[in-house]
Amino acid sequence: MANNFNAMTPKEIVRELDKYIIGQDQAKKSVAVALRNRYRRSLLPEEMREEITPKNILMMGPTGVGKTEIARRLARLMDAPFVKVEATKVTEVGYVGRDVDSMVRDLVEASIRVTKQSRLQEKYNIADEIAEEKIIEAIIPGKKKSSQQQGNVRGPFDFILGAYQQQSKPEPSDGRNELPESETELAREQVRQQLRDGLLEEQFIEIEVTEAPKSSHLDLGNEGMSIAIGNIFGDMMPQKKKKKKVRVKDARKILREQEAQNLIDMDQVTSEALENAEQNGIIFIDEIDKIASGGGYRSGADVSREGVQRDILPIVEGSVINTKYGPVKTDHILFIGAGAFHIAKPTDLIPELQGRFPIRVELENLTKEAFVQILTVPENALLKQHKMLLETEGIKVVFADDAVDEIATIATLTNEQTENIGARRLHTVMEKLLEDISFNLPDIEETELVIDAEYVKEKFADRIHADDIDRFIL
Repeated sequence: MANNFNAMTPKEIVRELDKYIIGQDQAKKSVAVALRNRYRRSLLPEEMREEITPKNILMMGPTGVGKTEIARRLARLMDAPFVKVEATKVTEVGYVGRDVDSMVRDLVEASIRVTKQSRLQEKYNIADEIAEEKIIEAIIPGKKKSSQQQGNVRGPFDFILGAYQQQSKPEPSDGRNELPESETELAREQVRQQLRDGLLEEQFIEIEVTEAPKSSHLDLGNEGMSIAIGNIFGDMMPQKKKKKKVRVKDARKILREQEAQNLIDMDQVTSEALENAEQNGIIFIDEIDKIASGGGYRSGADVSREGVQRDILPIVEGSVINTKYGPVKTDHILFIGAGAFHIAKPTDLIPELQGRFPIRVELENLTKEAFVQILTVPENALLKQHKMLLETEGIKVVFADDAVDEIATIATLTNEQTENIGARRLHTVMEKLLEDISFNLPDIEETELVIDAEYVKEKFADRIHADDIDRFIL
């Protein structure tokens, strides 16, 4: 599967990440090199390629500084299967929680989605044409192709049913079908033109859709290993179809999706997806510091934590995991571990696991200047999001430069005085700041509001100053 990152140098990868993530240059550099090494590995001879394993990364830094965002943007950038798991939800066998193998199964599911979507994109052009024909057929039916319908023998009893229908069911006499063939063709061409000009979008038509089978799963007790009873007999029975009355614009979407699904080969998608998961998959293990336990005597929960580390170890080292789509080797999956490491240290992880995360990256705390940039610079900047949300109600909000500065100052102060939650604090501040404006919409008469530093100070006066005084009262 051709991924975007193949043509990108580490510098270009960092530039792409800069569009969404402020600062953390060292972390971006490390992940860009890890990605480029994957591409370099793909150019090597087969025997050497198997020997080179990815260099897993361990990110250390407080919450809200961009650890997860770096990994997520990276996966989106290269169309790679990506899955984020919380180490605290994964537990040792025998304890309550998710089985460790489930992270690989989740990755395979993500890979199936990514691969299937890319295959569907390729088929959409053909599917659009088929969907258009079906819509025209629904508006102006052509001659019944009874012989063709009878040729489609799907179920084991279809030939009996077909013979019975032939004997007992008379041909329907519909006035619409009695048009001469030339006139029908002319009418169909007119409808085709009207469809392309978008004149029939709101018209209701009746289409035939494939009914989704009801999923009756038989769980075998092992996570991810369940049998859909419907699937056992699914191939023996014909697909159920039902009539549905919908608008033309909705019919186009339904039929397009349905026809594209029919055009793709799911066996090919599955084999490609397994290959994609093995070679390009990224598993992001968050809260990895929570399963680290300090030295000394261990009991209770600490025993469970070390058990989780020992269970994760073979997956990170490289092993074969059985999934419902087939076995998956984890040797070349890139693992990115992340944690705040406030209490535990990376050295508190078991030595074998430490050795599997050779690249260590420390992410810095966000400064006031970084907050200002987060508010204004990225393509999905927070101020831009709020402006666009309020513009939907016809009000234009302008943030003065001193207001942006003040918002960043308040976020920094609040992080220092209470809990440091990094960039997530900006969401809290922005919601509080615009709460009254959002609540009073659409009753506000003005069409433009200017938010300056005074307005921001007024909104947060009681909060910031009250905390400042409390700190000096014994």
